[in-house]
Amino acid sequence: MRFLLTNDDGIYAQGLASIKQALEEIGEVMVIAPVTEQSAVGHAITISDPLKVIPIHRSGQFYGYGITGSPADCVKLGVSCIMERPPDLVVSGINRGEDVGINVLYSGTVSAATEALILGYTGIALSVDNYLAPDYRAASVFGARLASTLATRPLATPVALNVNCPSGPISEVRGARITRQGDSRIVDSFVKRESPRGTVYYWQGGLTKIMDESEDTDAVCLKNRMISITPINYRLGRDPHAAELRELDLEAMISGI
Repeated sequence: MRFLLTNDDGIYAQGLASIKQALEEIGEVMVIAPVTEQSAVGHAITISDPLKVIPIHRSGQFYGYGITGSPADCVKLGVSCIMERPPDLVVSGINRGEDVGINVLYSGTVSAATEALILGYTGIALSVDNYLAPDYRAASVFGARLASTLATRPLATPVALNVNCPSGPISEVRGARITRQGDSRIVDSFVKRESPRGTVYYWQGGLTKIMDESEDTDAVCLKNRMISITPINYRLGRDPHAAELRELDLEAMISGI
């Protein structure tokens, strides 16, 4: 099995090192990740600047390639140019902090998985629900098992999965569930400060607030110490209001200008 491994926390992140070790026990791993942290860049791609590919060595051994771009750039470049043979699966993570609800739209971790889907590959985004002191053990074990299963027994068509795991050992996980993306979101909180030269600046904080208490949502599942597995897609046009919108007289809006 061949895995393309990326993330948005940067190639030196501990979460990436943890899942890399777990994946190497079952297959070949090619790390292609951002040189610097790219958290919350969403599905950005680089078109105005060249993308540098930097070989990274750790402890005297080749570790992977650092890319001066976004997680989506890493997947595109890895599949198109760097890997000699295509991957069986793309894995993104392990992200420090959960990616649930509306926050998924901001996530570079999730965007790497959806980029894999765009290119015709199955992608898994892995995150843990602790930002300050994350424990990646459960996510590494479960992520590697899920990756192995999907690589050896692929689904009829490629899929992108957003997987959120409780921080800690897998023995403390209460189960796993297929969930839907809920309405949880970051409640904005900005701290106003002033530089020594008098320039006013704002530092964004904010925490995720659960807005939907339904048991089948990603955030509630994770809150209950279960692993949440949410199928995601890049087709944002699947809207429950589409039928109502079709009843609008769009032609009248155009001709009335």
